[in-house]
Amino acid sequence: MRIQVSRTGGFAGIARRRAIDTEGRADTAEWRSLAEEALGAARDTSPTGVPDGFRYEITVDGRTVYCADPDLTGAQRTLISRVLEEGA
Repeated sequence: MRIQVSRTGGFAGIARRRAIDTEGRADTAEWRSLAEEALGAARDTSPTGVPDGFRYEITVDGRTVYCADPDLTGAQRTLISRVLEEGA
């Protein structure tokens, strides 16, 4: 499973993009479960968000969804944080 996260917006407007490939990892099932939960609560169109808030584009195996602060679910927040920290 390939997971990509793009973050835009924020006060400084600095975009960030990271991706991770979970194939062959010991925690693949955990990533899959987290990704499925995060995508289930996301939108197919980009939300407006709030001024100076972050907006996110999450792509999992070719399916892209969108979400924005402050309306992230716990699963979305965890997935985004993990990909941005652990991804390349």
